[in-house]
Amino acid sequence: MFMGEHRHNIDEKGRMIVPAKFRDNLGTSFVVTRGLDRCLFVYPQEEWEKLEQKLKTLPFTKKDARAFTRFFFSGATECEIDKQGRINIAAPLRDYAQLVKECVIIGVSNRVEVWAKENWEEYFAESEDSFSEIAENIIDFDL
Repeated sequence: MFMGEHRHNIDEKGRMIVPAKFRDNLGTSFVVTRGLDRCLFVYPQEEWEKLEQKLKTLPFTKKDARAFTRFFFSGATECEIDKQGRINIAAPLRDYAQLVKECVIIGVSNRVEVWAKENWEEYFAESEDSFSEIAENIIDFDL
């Protein structure tokens, strides 16, 4: 499971350090793709394969299903961590997520998300006041 928030910089070549806590769970090879809300989603191979199987069941005759699978798969790229603990994020993915310098890397259960610092802070500020309402609307946590 991935959890926590980490901050790292991305260099001019698109290299970013992957937090040490995430490296083991990601494995030697994993997938980075466009996520929702202008961030990147990072999946270990096993989770990517599960997601791929689910998306394959979407009816290609539905316009929304075609659009989403195009968006999701066209940006996907396989990555490996180098000896310095970095990954190289492809330019189209950096552009999509607006990654220029400061990044926030968060663990979200079965995936990692990579955000531009400004986008993360904006998203968090906009959502912070409604987290309890969101939780109430999606599930009864029974805590």
